[in-house]
Amino acid sequence: MTKPNSFVKNLKNINKSINSLLERNLNKLKFDNLKILASNNKFILTFVALFFLFVSYLLVPTFYKQGDISKELKNELLNKFNLDFTFNQKLNYNFFPRPHFVSSESSILENQNKIADIDKLKIYVSLDNLFSLKNINIKEVILENTNFELNIKNSNFFVKLLDNNFLDANLNIKNSNIFFRDSENEILFINIIKDLKYYYDPNELKNILYSKNEIFNTPFSLKVINHKDETKLYTKLDLDFAKLQIENIFNYKDDIKSGSATLLFNKDKSLINYKTNKNFFEFNYFNELENKKFLYKGKFNFKPFYSSIEGDIEEINLSHIFGTNAIITELLKTEIFNNKNLEFKLNINANKIKNNQKFTNLFLKSKIQEGLIDIDDTKLEWKDSSVIKLTDTLIFVRDGKLFLDGKSKIKITNAKNIYKFLLTPKNYRKNIKTIDFNFSYSFNEKAIILNGIMIDGKYNQKVNSNLNNIYFRGSSRQNKIFLKNMINDLLKFYSG
Repeated sequence: MTKPNSFVKNLKNINKSINSLLERNLNKLKFDNLKILASNNKFILTFVALFFLFVSYLLVPTFYKQGDISKELKNELLNKFNLDFTFNQKLNYNFFPRPHFVSSESSILENQNKIADIDKLKIYVSLDNLFSLKNINIKEVILENTNFELNIKNSNFFVKLLDNNFLDANLNIKNSNIFFRDSENEILFINIIKDLKYYYDPNELKNILYSKNEIFNTPFSLKVINHKDETKLYTKLDLDFAKLQIENIFNYKDDIKSGSATLLFNKDKSLINYKTNKNFFEFNYFNELENKKFLYKGKFNFKPFYSSIEGDIEEINLSHIFGTNAIITELLKTEIFNNKNLEFKLNINANKIKNNQKFTNLFLKSKIQEGLIDIDDTKLEWKDSSVIKLTDTLIFVRDGKLFLDGKSKIKITNAKNIYKFLLTPKNYRKNIKTIDFNFSYSFNEKAIILNGIMIDGKYNQKVNSNLNNIYFRGSSRQNKIFLKNMINDLLKFYSG
């Protein structure tokens, strides 16, 4: 390492003398004497000299050789953050607003492989010991416009950073991206980092990771604390747009890891217990506030990726799933599931449907495969008198609105009960066995378009001409009356 030249040595001696002088006399100054001091030419000259010497002190790092600076900063970054940086361009030094080095086109290596390209790197150093390059102390590092390349092998990269010492130095990442790739090097998703910070919390006595992100156009924030002494990882995920908060405790001591997550959705509280390793993820999910009245279980296989979830529930609230502001509806609108690498199945059995007590025994069968979302073979019963089955369905987003297209087949098992409920005039009471039709439903407008209506396998022009756009508005009671009138009109057109 090159020693400071004679100019630097002289500055160091002068700096010591100035510090000693200031310590002896600065506290003796009084406000009444400031006017006298300001009019004193010796004072002005002294102030100018002190300012010049201070600026000269800040400029000391400019006298060091570029190779020495790069070497010392790389070593310091490796010691503090366990990160292997490479500086592809010259390090520039600035002392305003505080001393720091700037590098463009830098990178981070892991096991000799590049995992991050950094457009702009800022390394802030302490004001102390600028005379000694060996004792230079990094206080903060900021990475801007960085592209991280991660996969299943290094997916814990950001969590591992929590093992470092952030007691006297912070690490920030801004306006960056994480490209997560599969085993075939195809991009599974891109996580956008708005602002990520590593710091030491004196209250928790732990390192904290806090990040504001966006994935699939969905903003979220994440807080992570690694309780290394207990081999537990605490995370808190906030999805503000969906009013959803997830707090998770993850035990990573054994080969098969386990954990417990608490979900707060509006005022509802749920719990997930799970276990996982590198090949799978299994879970059980239940609602604590309703004494575990409903239960879901599921499994995700990673090689190859496949997921399946099954659930049993006494009563289901479909507005929580397909309502205008429901979380699944919002996620569908972001087109988060339109990924050909996703294969997902969700099956739910429910005895009742909230606010629709005439509909019972719902079997909701949904599937995401090759970027397509459908609810084929979904079934439900109406008043123990008919069975409704959906086929050839497709859920999609158009102009920011959610739609469901498909076919429906209604098998009538007790026509007498239906006519009695509908108060259908006797001359319209035909012995109908099946009703088939095509439909397109808008979740946002609560409107349904029917066409291709066939009764007992026969097409009726009057029925199809008069039953086109159907809108469900107002209260559930109004919709029930509207549904009665609609079905009676269908029977009227069919009989006439």
